[in-house]
Amino acid sequence: ASCVQYRLVVRDVSTLQVLQLYTCLDQIQYIEWSSDSLFILCAMYKRGIVQVWSLEQPDWHCKIDEGSAGLVASCWSPDGRHILNTTEFHLRITVWSLCTKSVSYIKYPKACQQGIAFTKDGRYMAVAERRDCKDFVSIFVCSDWQLLRHFDTETQDLFGIEWAPNGCVLAVWDTCLEYKILLYSLDGRLLSTYRAYEWSLGIKSVAWSPSSQFLAIGSYDEKVRILNHVTWKKITEFEHPATIANTKTVVYKEVEKSPSAETERLSFPPSRALASSRFSAQSKYDISQVPVSLHHIKPVADRANPKMGVGMLAFSADNCFLATKNDNIPNAVWIWDIQKLKLSVVLEQLCAIQSFQWDPRQPRLALCTGNSKVYLWSPAGCVSVQVPMEGDFQIVSLSWHSSGDSMALLSKDNFCVCYLEREEV
Repeated sequence: ASCVQYRLVVRDVSTLQVLQLYTCLDQIQYIEWSSDSLFILCAMYKRGIVQVWSLEQPDWHCKIDEGSAGLVASCWSPDGRHILNTTEFHLRITVWSLCTKSVSYIKYPKACQQGIAFTKDGRYMAVAERRDCKDFVSIFVCSDWQLLRHFDTETQDLFGIEWAPNGCVLAVWDTCLEYKILLYSLDGRLLSTYRAYEWSLGIKSVAWSPSSQFLAIGSYDEKVRILNHVTWKKITEFEHPATIANTKTVVYKEVEKSPSAETERLSFPPSRALASSRFSAQSKYDISQVPVSLHHIKPVADRANPKMGVGMLAFSADNCFLATKNDNIPNAVWIWDIQKLKLSVVLEQLCAIQSFQWDPRQPRLALCTGNSKVYLWSPAGCVSVQVPMEGDFQIVSLSWHSSGDSMALLSKDNFCVCYLEREEV
């Protein structure tokens, strides 16, 4: 599904043929599929309206109007039959049922980066709350929205919450001014508190491994710390220095490729594919000899949100690798071997990394750097792929299909779908 101003377009993934076209009341700012892909919600935050469309019954329609309360966020519950709307100023969360048309309210939700979290099995929901200048977490049962637990957290200014994939542990972390991460059980017991240091900017990013065995914490001191699920103590920390000296680390460096001799034999007029390739420089990867000095920038210390520290991290679906990006070294992606707890590979790009994402089925990482190429890394090696489009197509983010056979590449105004040949194993 994609939206163009007030239109919602639903296409077939394999052929990109338009299956449905829906017209909304205003410009769409957010879309989300229900878990069973039968419904899709379109949020129009400026109007305070959510419209829901059914794929099975195109004539059925549903409009949720928050009225004067306004709307700042909207999402599906895991059952795909309830919608959670957060009103302006985070006064409350309204839970709308599509089946019974009933409404429930959750008061005092906290305005933070990540304030609602569902367990992977969809049974429980945790909500960060703020009342009387204190932080709380409420845990609800998603089947009937009954409150299961309500407890205060030992945070100064709670910034985010995230369930472990197995749904047993809730990670709660503090604002970047206070390095603190707390781990709570489903019944609200505090299992552990972890602080790496004090009096300096703290946590910047957090990621659970798919097996729930590791919690990776990226922080402003340019390190990732890995906690284990038995003692919740640190088992290792990964540093991101500007010089890579270890001979066992493979450094792939992106280099611009000069046009091959093939293009010299030009036909006239030039073919379309050739015309577009003339203007966009091709690139490939070379393996650099260590030690390698990576391009790094000095952060501006007297500004808010300085460009430093580990701002992006993600585990591969098989738990074998962790990909990280240190914001001081904007052009590099670091890939760590989790079984050996060592740095395995560094990819050094020509431009700054915009986004990366792991293939949901196998250890294969896709990344983009704001140009018209998509880059793929797997343990077998790396490849740079030019998107065959006319004009300027700057990829700013990407999204894998759940099968791992294709991915959507997004620029500001357009998107295209990249299909990958499946290798016969």
